[in-house]
Amino acid sequence: MTDLLYLTDAYLQTFPANVIAHVDGGVVLDRTAFYPGGGGQPHDVGSFNSGEQLWPVRLVKRVQGEVIHYLEGDELPAVGTTVTGSLDWRRRYQLMRTHTAMHILCGVIWRDYGASVTGGNMDPLQGRMDFEFETMRAELVGEIEQAINAEVVAARPVRVRILPRDEAFQIPDLIRTKINLLPEGIEEVRTVELEGLDLQADGGTHVANTREVGPIRIADYKSKGKINKRIYIELDEMVSD
Repeated sequence: MTDLLYLTDAYLQTFPANVIAHVDGGVVLDRTAFYPGGGGQPHDVGSFNSGEQLWPVRLVKRVQGEVIHYLEGDELPAVGTTVTGSLDWRRRYQLMRTHTAMHILCGVIWRDYGASVTGGNMDPLQGRMDFEFETMRAELVGEIEQAINAEVVAARPVRVRILPRDEAFQIPDLIRTKINLLPEGIEEVRTVELEGLDLQADGGTHVANTREVGPIRIADYKSKGKINKRIYIELDEMVSD
């Protein structure tokens, strides 16, 4: 079983690990900071190196419970090799900011309008989220944009906890999506809280404070059905050490 380092430290950029298996044409490590994708957040990319050898990591995904790292080239590091994993940090940090921005948007719309999320997706510095709104107009979009940027300025801490399933499901409104996507058999639930604004079950990576997100623009909005409205957001480039 791989120790998923990103669950407790989203800011980890490099890490040592051992290759423990080759599965499905890729590499399984004993520990990894690479996010395998899920919940609308894309997978990480980066590289492994061992001595003078370098293997670019082009894809990371979960296959039957295993986190598999797919590498460029035909030759994989042998089982037992110690490697140093390095994330494409610029891309990862952009995704962390974007993911937290999506939670700000979700939290504001839930708090102010009681609208549930029906879907969403993101790429670095941009994302879209669907909500149960019957109507959407420019004035409402302007109100939402003002409110979400106020939450960025509020500099709310972002807290991650891993709770026993029974304790987690005692939290009101833990699941904000229309359908509960959590597997039935899981014993622990990871929660992400934007203190005072939003608390949800979530397995992705986030910044530590809403101020790190920076200004959020609502770039567009569309009707995707009678009670389904889509909001598109964009962020500016920023640099993290």
